[in-house]
Amino acid sequence: MKYFRYLKYLLAHKWFVMIECFKAGLWFQGLVHDNSKFLPSEFIPYTNHFFGDTKPIRDKTGYYKPTDTGDKEFDYAWFLHQKKNKHHWQWWVLPDGEGTVKIMEMSDEYLEEMLCDWKGAGRAQKNPTGVEAWYSANKNKMKLHPETIKLLEEKLRREKDDEVRRL
Repeated sequence: MKYFRYLKYLLAHKWFVMIECFKAGLWFQGLVHDNSKFLPSEFIPYTNHFFGDTKPIRDKTGYYKPTDTGDKEFDYAWFLHQKKNKHHWQWWVLPDGEGTVKIMEMSDEYLEEMLCDWKGAGRAQKNPTGVEAWYSANKNKMKLHPETIKLLEEKLRREKDDEVRRL
């Protein structure tokens, strides 16, 4: 039963992200977004983690700490997922071999898909907070290149301005 519940959530998430990607002109990315989550190496640990006996604790923005969960299988699945999918900011963080990391600038298409992912996740989780509030509450937990931050915040401002104009 839990596998069907996770599949239902995953399909809803993919649907909402696809809609957002299509709006942004990201046709191919909208179709293939998060396809790696259907692989057994991700699907089974994600199901057990989110729909098993213990569920992650989310804050009011929907954020949960996806690393060091105490669930080794999920932690590894999350690692695999972020390294297969360029729309995750973690993909753009490069360990330099000396104990520090190099933060690379995200390309515009993956930055846009990341925003679509955040919107789609919010809708799939029925979280009314919104992307701007989620980002404000969680931006200090991310390692983003200064140019990526600049572009991301510009996009969020533009979306907010467009929303105000529609009202």
